This record gives sequence, structure tokens and C-alpha cells, in this order.
Amino acid sequence: MKMLVAGLSALLLSALPAFAATEINVSFAPDFQEKLEEDYGVREGERLAEDVRKDLLRALEKAGVEPARIEVTLIDAKPNRPTYGQLSKEPALDPFRSISIGGANVSAVAFDEEGNEIGALEYKWYENNIRDVIGAGTWTDANRSFGFFSRKFAKQLAGE
Repeated sequence: MKMLVAGLSALLLSALPAFAATEINVSFAPDFQEKLEEDYGVREGERLAEDVRKDLLRALEKAGVEPARIEVTLIDAKPNRPTYGQLSKEPALDPFRSISIGGANVSAVAFDEEGNEIGALEYKWYENNIRDVIGAGTWTDANRSFGFFSRKFAKQLAGE
């Protein structure tokens, strides 16, 4: 049994990204925080913050850069489908048939160990064709925007 636990622990530790040492703090712009509280639901903000954090860690590792800290601000995000918060307030919405164009606006500043700014980027991307939204989940376009942002920011930090 001890061997199994030790083996599983080693496997879990090896699955963690090597760049997890980078501290990534995610906050919300005041207008977006209000939108989360009044429309989308606060839980959606937690989900979006975790998604952008994961995308950044993956992109940083791939680019081979490891800033000490990154401060991310989610300025805006639009879902492709109604969130739970929206569905609870507006029963006429259909989680399967109600679709819209989504995306996100994100900014970030990276710092080195001494607290010096080493890079900054604001990036926004929103889908522009409703036909591309068919089959999308609640935050598909926002997550796509996070991926574009993360790769671009990591490349910028790497000097590419």
C-alpha cells in the first residue's frame, strides 16, 4: 500500500508543470466584476481565472520563460451560451439553443524576482462570426482568447 501511495504521489508531482513556481494573480476590472456579480455569477469568474492561469502556465513553459509573478486583469469576457447565473434569472434562455459571439479582453504585467516589470500586454479577441459558435460551450471563445493571449505574452517575454 505504501508503494502505491508513493508511486501515485510521484506521478502527481511529475504531472505538475515545471513553471508552476510563477505566481499568477488574477483580478477583475470593476465593470467586469459588477457583470459577474449581477449577471454571469461569481462562480464564473473563478472558472475564468483558473482557465487563464492554466493557459499562461502552459505557454510560459513552452516558451521557456519563468517570471516571478504575473498580475492578470480580466477586463471583459462574453460567454457563448448562458451561464448558470443568467439561466436562473431568465428562464426563457435555453442553454442549448441560446448562442452568442463570445471572447475576452485581458491584460497582464510580468515581474522579475526584484519586482521589476519585465513585460506587459493587453489583448482582446472576440469571435466575429455566429456560425463559428455552433457547438461551443459556455466560455469557448473566452478560452480561445486566453490561449491567444497567453501564447503571445509568453513569446513577448521570451523576446520572440
